[in-house]
Amino acid sequence: MKIAMGADHAGYRLKDELKPFIEALGHQVEDCGAGGSESVDYPDFALAVCEKVVAGEADKGILICGTGIGMTIAANKVPGIRCALVHDLFSAKATREHNDSNVLSMGERVIGPGVAQEIVKIWLETEFSGGERHVNRVCKVKALEDKYALHP
Repeated sequence: MKIAMGADHAGYRLKDELKPFIEALGHQVEDCGAGGSESVDYPDFALAVCEKVVAGEADKGILICGTGIGMTIAANKVPGIRCALVHDLFSAKATREHNDSNVLSMGERVIGPGVAQEIVKIWLETEFSGGERHVNRVCKVKALEDKYALHP
């Protein structure tokens, strides 16, 4: 699987720590920045990752900022993205099984690398359940997106 990863200045260290872990799981990682502690704007990196996912250039995306909140908000503005903010193992599994999330967001200031690794592993290994009620709900989310998204 190809994973696009992006972070702002508050999340780049965790991103850099997770990259070799994800590669060791057998996935390819595309780093969309940032690469240092100089202040940058998180929406730029959320967009870079989400555009790759929507275009099919990446199978999934992972975003990291200080809390994960800003990245999640920005990512969910991109049509076709279902980004979940996750800081625990149960939510990592549930968001894949029930919501078919295609982007994961985490906060470097909220969790450490050990928990982040466990979250990423569970999130990458968990399939969408495909159950009728979950498919219907994801379709309703897509309908909301279609109704309110501005299409060029």
